[in-house]
Amino acid sequence: MPSINRRTLLGAAAATTVLAAGTAAAQTWITPSKPDISGKSILITGCSSGFGRLMAEKYAREGAKVFATMRNLPRAEADELIALAEADDLDLQIIEIDVTDDKQVANGVAEAERINGGALDVLINNAGISVAGPIEIQDMQATQLIFDTNVFGAQRMMRAALPAMRAAKIGQIFNVTSQLGRVMLPGFGQYSPTKFALEAMSEQIAYELVPHNIDVTIIQPGGYPTKIWASSTKLTMGLLERADEKHLSGYPAMIEQLRSGSGGGGSTDPMDVPNAIAEIITMPAGTRPLRRAVHPGPKPQEAINKVSADAQVGWLGGSPYGPLIKAVHNV
Repeated sequence: MPSINRRTLLGAAAATTVLAAGTAAAQTWITPSKPDISGKSILITGCSSGFGRLMAEKYAREGAKVFATMRNLPRAEADELIALAEADDLDLQIIEIDVTDDKQVANGVAEAERINGGALDVLINNAGISVAGPIEIQDMQATQLIFDTNVFGAQRMMRAALPAMRAAKIGQIFNVTSQLGRVMLPGFGQYSPTKFALEAMSEQIAYELVPHNIDVTIIQPGGYPTKIWASSTKLTMGLLERADEKHLSGYPAMIEQLRSGSGGGGSTDPMDVPNAIAEIITMPAGTRPLRRAVHPGPKPQEAINKVSADAQVGWLGGSPYGPLIKAVHNV
């Protein structure tokens, strides 16, 4: 029986070589030596540092039309990217978007679509924060901030970009989660809960967007040495300063470790993430994986990814939702 993907579901023929084996976790994609993303319009959130900054420069240098977004303009990081684009004649625009601000999200996406002359090809929801510490000490200020950024921010961006994508019947969304969106480290605060939520939201919307020929891929990085660690330390120290002793007293070892400021993502290469996304962008619509674990070391989430995919197909594969489920999991 032939595989079902978004192309076959919509009545079009699948277009290139892909080896599929049951689930996205088992899928092997034969990649070109250098993915060609030239001409793609790509909006990226959280471009002041980390993966977002690396993506913005890489994709612009490879011929994409890049909309690099960040909050709190003007700022030095934006000036640096603007100077780089001017010096090297890159098609790179800076747009102010704080993903926690409804108005900035709506206006920023509308501006990108105006400049682009229509729907974006790719939306990369990369912006995220971390506030460490046991769940008990996470006050509502910290909890609301991290959910507003990591979960609701991605929802705001998708809602802003999807109407034009749906009208164009094409598009890609990448939501950057973490391996901690599938497995948990004690003492890591609300980070895993937000990434678990983003994983679930991403998978559900992936099914819902099948009829519109829009692909969703969840990127699950392991630890990388980006500025999220320094930002997390700053937010965590602020949390500890205002925390009540009645909460702190239950976790002396964890609190001591937090105050030591340890952590940093190791010596891995953060370019792994931009490279993985570029590869997936070049895959034919309807064949892209729902999830991609990215890290040179252990990927404990992959076993969960496979079990989850098998469970979804087993549960709903024979139901009226079956074509949507099977298209996303390439079975």
